[in-house]
Amino acid sequence: MSPPVPISEDFAPAPSPDGRRVAFLSDRAGTPGVWVCEVDAGAPVALPVGDEPVLALSWSPDGQWLACVVAPGGAPRTELWVLRPDGTRRQQVAGFGRRSAALAGWLPHGAVLAVTETDEHGQAVLVDAATGHRRVLAQGDLLTLLDVTPDAGTALLRRGPRNARWLEVLDVATGVRRRLFPDTGRGSTDQGWFGPDGTSVLARTDAYSELAALVRVDLTRPEQPPTRLAGRPDAELEHVTPSADGQRGALLWNTYGGRSELSMLDFASGVQRAVAAPGEVLGDAVFAADGDLLCLTAQGPVQPREVWLVDPSTGAPRPLRPDTGVPRTDDAGVAPQLVDLRARDGLPLSGWLYRPAGPGPWPTAISLHGGPEAQERPGHNPLFQALVAQGIAVFAPNVRGSSGFGRSFVAADNLAGRYGAIADVAACADFLVDAGVARPGQLGVLGRSYGGYLVLAVLVNFPGLFAAGVAECGISDFRTFFAGTEPWIAAAAVSKYGDPHRDAELLRDLSPLTHIDRLDVPVLLIHGANDTNVPAGESAQVAQALADRGVPHGHLVLAGEGHDFLARTNVEAARTATTGWLTRHLAARTTVVG
Repeated sequence: MSPPVPISEDFAPAPSPDGRRVAFLSDRAGTPGVWVCEVDAGAPVALPVGDEPVLALSWSPDGQWLACVVAPGGAPRTELWVLRPDGTRRQQVAGFGRRSAALAGWLPHGAVLAVTETDEHGQAVLVDAATGHRRVLAQGDLLTLLDVTPDAGTALLRRGPRNARWLEVLDVATGVRRRLFPDTGRGSTDQGWFGPDGTSVLARTDAYSELAALVRVDLTRPEQPPTRLAGRPDAELEHVTPSADGQRGALLWNTYGGRSELSMLDFASGVQRAVAAPGEVLGDAVFAADGDLLCLTAQGPVQPREVWLVDPSTGAPRPLRPDTGVPRTDDAGVAPQLVDLRARDGLPLSGWLYRPAGPGPWPTAISLHGGPEAQERPGHNPLFQALVAQGIAVFAPNVRGSSGFGRSFVAADNLAGRYGAIADVAACADFLVDAGVARPGQLGVLGRSYGGYLVLAVLVNFPGLFAAGVAECGISDFRTFFAGTEPWIAAAAVSKYGDPHRDAELLRDLSPLTHIDRLDVPVLLIHGANDTNVPAGESAQVAQALADRGVPHGHLVLAGEGHDFLARTNVEAARTATTGWLTRHLAARTTVVG
């Protein structure tokens, strides 16, 4: 089987208010940029948005502006720019200096942006796209602006660290805030918005159930418990996209293992109906302002991410599919199998197994996702397909701490629970060997971000189990990570990893660099030069420690990239290096290690 040819991806759709055009992001020119396409005809047209990668996009309700979230140098810090839909009048409106800007949305009918800016602290800001005039609504630690009433008199804020967030309603005139839900000490509320008349708030939360659900809070009767609008015992509510008039919403459900389901909900009647999903994993759902068009992205193991259009009244989906000149399916790819297993302490785990052609066992690589509150899902992953094409099986598990499996599971790796997550990787290795999938002595482990940390952690905690590793953008020492990362990232991470002062001894023991003398297999380290989320020094200090001990290693630093690699040339460079490293150290091995 030959390695798959890289295919461009289209994502982050932003329909015009009348639904006749769709702006979207695509890496077809090499770096994510803005393209605009007529819904019914015509080839997409690129807009002049500069050389920096664009991460998010939104069309103003009055149709006069496009807002773009830009990542200078690929770093975690972002800027907010606006431009006319014809590409003129491009200007920066937020994210100046050290501040990072995130777009919450637009106020109805006009061109006023609701923005969160973050540096040492967060602040909620309204920005006029035409004039750049700014109005600060609120400031505070770990603060994100979610929504504003049309008269800008009341704002909805999200507060708190990772997996422990809550909502506050702010009276803008008086500055008085009140917490929306009582502090139960459990769960997290990540998404919320005002109902149509501003007297209620709808929120996606797991504060009241193990699996996240949609609830409504009556602001006029705060003593009443929330009303449950949508929830399932077999799936977690991943995201809700309300229509502009607030009458209905598109609900994305995360079923067991990570496949998506889509439904439409009438908020007033509570009637919900299923809509056919045009792919295994859906995202980026957004309504046109007039409500007659829903845009989203769909992808699958052999289906590159692309934009789809859904008629909300009929549920009929159709691809936007601009003419890219390349096929939209990966004919060389293989579909994975969802596999269940048990952790060493009995906790149920699962993962996606990609098998090469022919009988096993095979050289096998365990791939660990980031987050840790992310999830391995059956999406489009050219790296997995490239490894399978080289005869290497890939197992992509969801160890404890992953999202999509409920409130308890996502919190199971907090603080000292991280030892359990590290042991989960070893349990996956044992399972693969026992099941006849993996060939002993030819097991590798790879991962990026938090997954890169887990690679290093499992190599130092279970020496002899793996024959090689690839760690991309991973933490190696929690002390240096907390000292070097962005301040808001450090503050939000305390709930997951621990306090760098109070939990210093725990974090020291959990840091791979503390036990680096146990690492004695070839490791490839990959990092973005501009990464200020997990600073590039985290990989550099591992490379130095391995060099001092004469341990074979590689160290690839990608210029112009931050934490997430965005330029196609760099994505392909990392993929090629990873595939080559694991092929050389796994597929070519014939002797048992350890």
